Amino acid sequence: MTITQTRLDVTPLSAHIGAEIRGVDLRNLDADIVAEIRKVWLDRKVVFFPDQDLDQRSHLAFASWFGELTEGHPVIPGVDGFPNLFEIDYSKAREVYASYGDVSTRAQGLDWHTDVTFVERPPLGSILRALVIPPSGGDTAFSNQQAAFEALSPRLQAFLETLTAVHDGRAAFQAAFDRNGPGRWEGEELPELTPVVHPVVRNLTESGSKALFVNPGFTSHIVELGRSESDALLSFLYQHSVKPEFTVRYHWKAGDVGFWDNRTTQHSVVGDFGDQHRVIQRVAIKGEVPV
Repeated sequence: MTITQTRLDVTPLSAHIGAEIRGVDLRNLDADIVAEIRKVWLDRKVVFFPDQDLDQRSHLAFASWFGELTEGHPVIPGVDGFPNLFEIDYSKAREVYASYGDVSTRAQGLDWHTDVTFVERPPLGSILRALVIPPSGGDTAFSNQQAAFEALSPRLQAFLETLTAVHDGRAAFQAAFDRNGPGRWEGEELPELTPVVHPVVRNLTESGSKALFVNPGFTSHIVELGRSESDALLSFLYQHSVKPEFTVRYHWKAGDVGFWDNRTTQHSVVGDFGDQHRVIQRVAIKGEVPV
């Protein structure tokens, strides 16, 4: 386990992923503190800031330190007056998010996925603010896709680097798209949910590393393989990429903030909170075309 040297109060949460950062007020930052946060974020893939109690404007202001913001979600409308904020209120899941995967059943949470990989430029990262958290359950698990790739054999790594995969948001979001009309992403109208192709292994120019970039939420199939071969390989990668040794599980408290690298992680909402109330808001940071 390595932790980037920093003046911040950083506590690692597992061997490969996750850290809590304390002793910083996210409403009062400067460029030097932001640079140190970014170093830890790149190293640990997801960082948590307990007890911040941000409001909507300070949430957006914090996210803006790390890049240009995009809409909260390309299909589901944002919070009134704040289009860059995507809210999930599980008490409204059936009415508002009826097509958003398993959220519509609430008890099932969300399975492993990487946010919005069904667009040409998926988010660089996402910053989540916990508003209402049940006293038990409702954790989020995260998995390090760089560590998962590095644990594969060199021959399999080399083979995977020759492959591309289709990412398709229609199964999850076409019903919401039809109901809400054209979406918006990166300030432009999204007229339809057109599948996109991304590399199976993503090259991360900022760190010089590589990461698996397929997920069961949105990856349809591998382009260069027959469907049965693709299904078999993806099934293996999905199981491998979320092995316990690559993961961390975080129990939120109201006021906590979490910031994950969407290029190098998958995450899953643990659906163990039943009918208890859970409300979160998320901001997405504009990304680049995966290579």
